Amino acid sequence: MTEINTVYLYLLAPLHTGGTTQEGNLLGIARESHTNLPYIPSSTIRGRLRASAPDDQRDRLFGNELKDGKTSDGSDNLTQGNIWVGDGSILWIPVPSLSHGVIWITAPMLLRRWARHNGKLEQVPEDGQYLCNFKKADSSVYLKDAMFKADDLQDWPNWEDFGLKSAKTSGIKQVMLIPDRHCATLIQMSLWRQVKVKLDSHKTVDGGFRYEEAIPPDTVMYFTWGMTAQVKGSATDLAKNFTDLLEKQNIMQIGGQESLGRGFVTQWQTN
Repeated sequence: MTEINTVYLYLLAPLHTGGTTQEGNLLGIARESHTNLPYIPSSTIRGRLRASAPDDQRDRLFGNELKDGKTSDGSDNLTQGNIWVGDGSILWIPVPSLSHGVIWITAPMLLRRWARHNGKLEQVPEDGQYLCNFKKADSSVYLKDAMFKADDLQDWPNWEDFGLKSAKTSGIKQVMLIPDRHCATLIQMSLWRQVKVKLDSHKTVDGGFRYEEAIPPDTVMYFTWGMTAQVKGSATDLAKNFTDLLEKQNIMQIGGQESLGRGFVTQWQTN
């Protein structure tokens, strides 16, 4: 049976991976077709890691590539790598709160997806509940334009079991589980949006405004990886090579706009 490993990403800056469409003056972000939630395409993560791999391991881990009509390893055929890399999915996302500052939210749908890879599916709370780890106040909880009555909130004692036991997430103090039906709306409302303009030689605006979306900093995401079906060589050595590559990439840049400080993440893997 194929072993699936999980790597966590904590966003240090807004992260933008281009979408397939542009609506009006909005430059969209890559989204899952079935949920419309933002995500990081696996090809983006794989390409970043491949570029950072040592020359003597790159083709073995990720396969060779075609350049100027020749493959990178000098062979006649393109070959598949021994490592597969999955998409990056949202696990926790920060939402501004008028009543509590910042609250990281998730939903049963997001937790079930994560739990299937981590053997904790039975621990995922049922949909329809409102759980939190902070003391319930007399007033309601406000998340952006959404309001939740304090009487509807239940305590969530084991919230750290869902990907938040790392020292890198120690700054996450207030979390909340919301029903699936509210998840997409609150995530959409919490995306980072930057207004951009083009200036001419006289430093005046040339054309209209443009808005670019990004996943906000302090979001917790994850991706999975494992061995392909046609592993060539020792699987143990391959796993060690890839794990060493991850450890050397404690902080890496994913997506576009690197010159603007976008897309920087810190990552870690749990056993």
